[in-house]
Amino acid sequence: MTFAPDSHPEYIDDLAGFIAASPSSYHAAAELERRLEAGGFTRLDERDEWPGSAGSTVGANAAVARRHFIVRDGAVVAWVQPAGVGPVSPFRILGAHTDSPGFKLKPKPTIGNRGWLQAGVEVYGGPLLNSWLDRELELAGRLVTRDGTEHLVRTGPFLRIPQLAIHLDRDANNGLTLDRQRHLNPVYGVGDLDAADLLAHLAGLAGLEAADVAGYDLLTADSAAPARFGLGNVLFAAGRLDNLSSVHAGLVALLAVTDDDTAGLDAAAGVVQSTSVLAAFDHEELGSQTRSGASGPLLDDVLTRIGAGLGASASDKLRAYATSWCLSADAGHLVHPNYPEKHDPVNLPVPGAGPLLKINATQRYATDAAGAALWARTCAQAGVAYQEFVSNNTVPCGSTIGPLTATRLGIHTVDVGIGLLSMHSARELCHVADPVALSAAIGAFFAPGE
Repeated sequence: MTFAPDSHPEYIDDLAGFIAASPSSYHAAAELERRLEAGGFTRLDERDEWPGSAGSTVGANAAVARRHFIVRDGAVVAWVQPAGVGPVSPFRILGAHTDSPGFKLKPKPTIGNRGWLQAGVEVYGGPLLNSWLDRELELAGRLVTRDGTEHLVRTGPFLRIPQLAIHLDRDANNGLTLDRQRHLNPVYGVGDLDAADLLAHLAGLAGLEAADVAGYDLLTADSAAPARFGLGNVLFAAGRLDNLSSVHAGLVALLAVTDDDTAGLDAAAGVVQSTSVLAAFDHEELGSQTRSGASGPLLDDVLTRIGAGLGASASDKLRAYATSWCLSADAGHLVHPNYPEKHDPVNLPVPGAGPLLKINATQRYATDAAGAALWARTCAQAGVAYQEFVSNNTVPCGSTIGPLTATRLGIHTVDVGIGLLSMHSARELCHVADPVALSAAIGAFFAPGE
């Protein structure tokens, strides 16, 4: 499915469906797999030999690009490999991440107090803690049985972190302090702890017995459906916009790459064709230092194996990297109307004015002048506007997978993304025009013109 830059309702409906299907990184990976296979992509197993040449070389299909992907835990890497690429052909990579801040279920998760059944959780990433109070949450993720089989599970609305009544804390509105150990364990029922095993309930949802489950990765997610609202329905609220908005934008753009697109000349690199790649990493909110995170070997593993199938030497691989580009797409900040002093007084991203080019002098974002020029050309080719984001000098800047990718692989990297309000809240907010504009720009990035 493709979307014109002004097709906000259709695109947002599709984004909402993607988010609703993806309450955890593992569910996001499964939804990516489903959509990629429906779009003609073939899943490869990392334990197998991979196809050894670019594109199809059989008869009438000689000019058909290969479309493949792999899944590693909660991460997915997918690519379109044109028939004409060679050992030193560059890559065009869209990097994003599938995880979001929240709460992760602890071992021995069934706890409680004074007749309440509660789930023992620990904080995952850097959530805006108060935003998770007094809303219905679900648990979602994977159960792994003793034989190593993975089972996805989600509860639907099941948990709630209840806030203390104002009558019992008259100063709550003057400054809410939440103890991460004592105040954030959600309730999910009432009764006797010995008769209400949370793990047994979760296993039952997957058709298993609790004794079958040897390990699990289960996290909270907001259970409310994504929604458009406001004057003209131009506002869009959902959980996990950071960073499923970028994963979805990259997926839509990659699915739209045609065999004709793969023949475009990248004038800046001087190479006829490039391989388009979507790298949706996990664990960005924890620092990315895992086997499926951007600081791990995942992307380099895949690119190395693609090059090996083309007969690339170690030198060829470095030559290919030298002409490659990565867009690190992650959410950024719109100017908050109630806190304008927290933003740079001149660079003021506003809703609906296009995706952000994210810049930081200390390289917390990887954008440099060459990357800014590439982004300007890309957005012009896509017919979309963009705006710059830079932090107020008194407010520490966050970071992304961009600097990690640039450091690990030496690939030119640019940091971009849509602007949000309430980043790291259980439910974030954007303008409906910005996600579709980001996807259009990524589509132009995947199919560079002359």
